Amino acid sequence: MRWWETVADTIASEFADVGDVAQLTRIVLRLTLAGALGFVLGFERERQGKAAGMRTHMLVAIGSALFVLIPQQTGIVPADMSRVIQGLVAGVGFLCAGTILKQGKDDQEQQVQGLTTAAGLWMTAAIGMACGLGRETTALLSTLLALAVLALVPHIADMVDKVGGPRRPPR
Repeated sequence: MRWWETVADTIASEFADVGDVAQLTRIVLRLTLAGALGFVLGFERERQGKAAGMRTHMLVAIGSALFVLIPQQTGIVPADMSRVIQGLVAGVGFLCAGTILKQGKDDQEQQVQGLTTAAGLWMTAAIGMACGLGRETTALLSTLLALAVLALVPHIADMVDKVGGPRRPPR
């Protein structure tokens, strides 16, 4: 065998991790759906002027899907998948912690900002995991619920304030 045939065979074997068209379709669907759902949540946050927008949410969702999809492809046993998920949740928690800021000089003036951003990224990671695990309906429903919380709850709170509800700090 000539050296270039060896190189060609090696390259072909390196790209042979997808066994058939059905598996390729499954991978493309799961990763694309994760990205699309991350886009939806990120679009809402970006529209509100938040730092973590479309690209951040998309990358968190796709990354989370990939972190659970790859072990599935390699035949990981369910008990080991729980450890993958635990690591992913902890890692995303670390990322989210970086979005939380405490501002102000003394106890009277201090405000905590970024909690909703952190929670949104955490939720986006969970939605990405659902996509990666093949739970597309759960991911879609969770995205709709998260979008309702982010987009509708502030309006409901404002309506309650207008009719004389309890005072709350400004957002």
